[in-house]
Amino acid sequence: MTVGSIGPIWARTALRAGAILLVATLCAAAARPADAADKITIVAAENVYGDIAGQIAGSDASVTSLINNPAQDPHLFEASPSAVRRIADAQIVIVNGAGYDSWIEKLLRANPNPKRVVISAATAMGSKPGGNPHLWYDPATMPRVANAITVTLSAADPAHATAFATRLNAVLESLKRIDARVAQLRSKYHGTPVTATEPVFGPMAKALGLDMRDEPFQIAVMNDTEPSAQDLAAVEGDIKQHRVKALFYNSQVSEALATRLRDLAKASNIPVIGVTETLPPSTHYQDWILAELDATDKALGGK
Repeated sequence: MTVGSIGPIWARTALRAGAILLVATLCAAAARPADAADKITIVAAENVYGDIAGQIAGSDASVTSLINNPAQDPHLFEASPSAVRRIADAQIVIVNGAGYDSWIEKLLRANPNPKRVVISAATAMGSKPGGNPHLWYDPATMPRVANAITVTLSAADPAHATAFATRLNAVLESLKRIDARVAQLRSKYHGTPVTATEPVFGPMAKALGLDMRDEPFQIAVMNDTEPSAQDLAAVEGDIKQHRVKALFYNSQVSEALATRLRDLAKASNIPVIGVTETLPPSTHYQDWILAELDATDKALGGK
């Protein structure tokens, strides 16, 4: 007998159960990548953002960071042909913005993709070119970027939305350690005068309440322009006359003038705090920031 509406009830029940199982299977297959090759692909311009994306994505997406060498000057980065292909194929791209990584913005315009989603830290923070572009040193940046990454990933891969949300909560909880450390150091060192070779650490220095001096000099160095004689004399005088308690030094940049100031600070017994623009190998963003805050505490506290 053909199984149909007049067949035995167990046959009709088995048919409905089989149909439900088939529909559920097809829906699940449509809601998630079929295999590893179909994972959501994320490309981050800088590994500070790629690391956070990786912590949220886990094994459910593929994350690549283009600037990931702490020994390389990020300002001299040039995208390789393979990097260009990764950008062209990426479903999600994370940029700093604010003029910091304009090279990737040009590549995105040259490789349009209406399905690609671009997450910008500058947009999340309301920052525009002309301000300090080192946004990852602002404690408020990463929670906003992490939320934007999670929303975008969940829309692209709803089958793993719960996993993304769970990992986001873990990331946000871990970022609170930075907030707590910043609050602690702000209470100890608010108003302490410091200077720097570049404004790399500037957003964090502001969060700590430090009195950052010689900013015109720092901006000139960052923009690869010649500082005025007056600005150079001011920063040298601050170091020689001990008007500052520490010098923040961008250890990724081997520019001669920055090296000269670092050596002058050491000769003047002014603590030098090395900071970078890129994560060290095998280090998470949270641990990196906390280590630099520890170094700041040690330098300013005379430990």
